[in-house]
Amino acid sequence: MGYWTPLEWLALAERELLLFAGVFFLIGAVDELAIDVGWLWLKLTGRARTPRIDRGQAQGRPLTGPAAVLIAAWQESHIIEYTVAHALAAWPQAELRLYIGCYRNDPDTLEAIMRGAGGDPRARVVIHDADGPTTKADCLNRLYAAMQADEARVGQGFRLVVLHDAEDMVDPAALALLDAALERADFIQLPVLPEAQRASRWIGSHYCEEFAEAHGKAMIVREALAASLPAAGVGCGFSRRMLAVLAARTGWPGPFATDSLTEDYELGLRIRALGGRSRFLRLRGEDGQLVATRACFPARIDHAVRQKARWIHGIALQGWDRLGWNGGAGERWMLLRDRRGPMTALVLFAGYLLLVLGAVLLAIRTFGVRGDLAALWREAPLLDALLAANFAAFLWRAAMRFVFTAREYGWQEGVRALARIPVTNVVAIMAGRRALAAYVAALFGAKPRWDKTFHHAYPTARPVRPSA
Repeated sequence: MGYWTPLEWLALAERELLLFAGVFFLIGAVDELAIDVGWLWLKLTGRARTPRIDRGQAQGRPLTGPAAVLIAAWQESHIIEYTVAHALAAWPQAELRLYIGCYRNDPDTLEAIMRGAGGDPRARVVIHDADGPTTKADCLNRLYAAMQADEARVGQGFRLVVLHDAEDMVDPAALALLDAALERADFIQLPVLPEAQRASRWIGSHYCEEFAEAHGKAMIVREALAASLPAAGVGCGFSRRMLAVLAARTGWPGPFATDSLTEDYELGLRIRALGGRSRFLRLRGEDGQLVATRACFPARIDHAVRQKARWIHGIALQGWDRLGWNGGAGERWMLLRDRRGPMTALVLFAGYLLLVLGAVLLAIRTFGVRGDLAALWREAPLLDALLAANFAAFLWRAAMRFVFTAREYGWQEGVRALARIPVTNVVAIMAGRRALAAYVAALFGAKPRWDKTFHHAYPTARPVRPSA
């Protein structure tokens, strides 16, 4: 029995990587294809329609009852002024109360909030009595407590509670639509529409295609399956009654889980577990533009990796520990999709390692060092079929990505979305590694902290003062 040479070991490694990556890529492709087929069926049967509304009429419509908007902020002095001013100008309803939370050791953010509020009595600034950052959920619970105090003071409770982030550009019609939808749901999620960034075509803009597919297709199928809908933490409205139920059933000083990195995601799932009704509200204005929350996502790769690592850590790893596996087949399928982030990162890493290894062996074969290396595995018809199936699946996925991105951003951005596929994959690999490291650290006692990302200023909005 002879010994294998290093080149033969490399060829064997190439074969094993191909089997591993090919099989799991195909499983992922089948999973996505099932979502595509479900969406196409809903579309053909008229259950996935996107109705059109008149934004102007919706914007000026009085609310059914008082509405509170909660925004937690930490070191957001460069952007929170625009966020507050834009929200107060876009939503003229007198029933609105905007609660913006900051920390006592962040005076710059406090000053920016005051500038953005411009003396509008509908704005409430809440200063946390602890040094920041704690966690976003802790800051939201502080806002919740301030809201409760106001309710007790005036003797009237809020009807609707809306969550937004410090960088959000709200849609003028959103508040009235959330208010109306509360008649038939305890939790409503509006789409999120990341801004395409000219200054960050590769990093900041790669969120465009991800949310275009997730909020243009996957959430629609999820709702049709009667599965729980995760809250995105922005553009989501909750009935005050349901938040009170959640707060009463937890050990936290409010409805938001202070020991979770993705308290917003958990909120949607916990509402479903309590029997609450959830709804994904997808509408377009008279101009064809989606009624959605717009924002600039991280423009640097380290910031994008940090944000996505937090999502993977909180949703996939913490979520498994904290929420378990419950519900029927549809619910468990959606949970499996939510928690596939670490596995996706591993499979993508194997795929790119395969490309590098394949290029090395191709060079060796081309230059005739060992031309017989191909005989180690290329004779297997099953591998050829696996390669063909994965290639066909990749073409289909690319086509779907183009279609959904082009629908919201135009065909040029659709083409860029295809060019950004390698960048998206690299970010996912790096985020998966960071999330796993953070999870292991948490197992050894590390406490969760607000691992926030840097947000850029609005590309279009300016600090416009609301009319008197």
